[in-house]
Amino acid sequence: MALRKAKDRGMLRPRQKFGKFRVVHRIAQGGFADVYRAYDTVEGIHVALKIPHPYMIADRALDDFLKEVRITARLDHPNILHIKNAGFIEDQFVIVYPLGEKTLGDRIASRLSLKQALDFSEQMLAAVAFAHRKRVIHCDIKPENLILFSGGRLKLSDFGIAKLASRYTMSASGSGTVGYVAPEQAMGKPSLRSDVFSLALIIYRMFAGRLPSWPFDWPMPGHDRLRRKTHPEFVAFLRRCLEIDARKRPANASQMLSAFKRLRGKVENPTAARRRRRRRQSATNGALNWRDVQIRDFRRQFAKHLESHFHCKRCDGPISEAMKCCPWCGNETRTFRHQTRYPAHCRHCRRGMKLDWRFCPHCYSGLQGPRKDRHYTDRRYESTCHSCRGDLMPFMTYCPWCRSKIRRKWKIEGSKHKCSKCGWGVLRDHWTRCPWCRTAIRK
Repeated sequence: MALRKAKDRGMLRPRQKFGKFRVVHRIAQGGFADVYRAYDTVEGIHVALKIPHPYMIADRALDDFLKEVRITARLDHPNILHIKNAGFIEDQFVIVYPLGEKTLGDRIASRLSLKQALDFSEQMLAAVAFAHRKRVIHCDIKPENLILFSGGRLKLSDFGIAKLASRYTMSASGSGTVGYVAPEQAMGKPSLRSDVFSLALIIYRMFAGRLPSWPFDWPMPGHDRLRRKTHPEFVAFLRRCLEIDARKRPANASQMLSAFKRLRGKVENPTAARRRRRRRQSATNGALNWRDVQIRDFRRQFAKHLESHFHCKRCDGPISEAMKCCPWCGNETRTFRHQTRYPAHCRHCRRGMKLDWRFCPHCYSGLQGPRKDRHYTDRRYESTCHSCRGDLMPFMTYCPWCRSKIRRKWKIEGSKHKCSKCGWGVLRDHWTRCPWCRTAIRK
């Protein structure tokens, strides 16, 4: 009750004269400050007045607060909202900002085009990267703190404010806005990597349409949409930025921005990026022209049966989750990691799993399920386990129901060739390696 009264005492009313400003209305309210739209009667423009609550600027906090405002004022960057003025008006501390059109939070409530999402992502990464080079941690990156101006210009606001607030009001529970805060920041230990996590959450939401939540286990909500709209390497980039262990993330937003710029072209036009890479490979190795013919023939005849929905990072050849290596170049690829089309994934090898499976059919990992009690049918089941009689899909190594080693020698429909070592089906006219055991194929 006392806290509410303290806030009420600092409230401004519409049309109230406040120094040289005339208040229009309150546009935002938070636990740290209120923001008002106001008219500057001297300059003749509308501005935003941010007025911290009186209890937030007690004598013991004022010096630190002023220090944070000075740091923010020195962050001169096109994508950082600059402070027009800061000082006391009628015994209230006031920060004056340019007034934007809306927040990114308002904008993403409606549909974003791919180009708009990429532009917004690059602008906010550039802003935070600049701040990180100045050793400033934001601590409260969220769509509501990203302000849109005319021409699609995005500017990040509230640098340093949240960190100061946490020092006096949230020291026990951590700082930041629930939903966008990094795990270590929630424990009261923010770092540059905490801002990386928050940025990745916003980018994920723009492309996937959903905001992930704790425990941030992959595949996250909206993963299918993210995979359809972007490139596999971009999805892997976001997953790295959203690692629970902060040490596995990029060290700062500058590294994150560099990686984003490298991947942007692939996201905007993934087909063109793949063709450019193939042309570069063809320029250095003329034999790849014949290999392209082989890949086209493979896609036409076998890709659907083998579920080859992924691409090797080294040679760009089509591969599937069940393969232990790329059959085209022999690379022990992990391109499909975290890109599974199944609703869940193995905690060890990260390949896909169905919700009713108890064990991973690809690696000899321990009990992982079932995630749900319901038994799901699937048209891909075509055999049964010799031990428990459970349903099996082609090219499973272990039974997902009892963990038994599969005895069946899997064949490829339409091919009579088999591996000389494991006995499983191979495509001698297309592949150079057995994808099931990595053995070289004799021509």
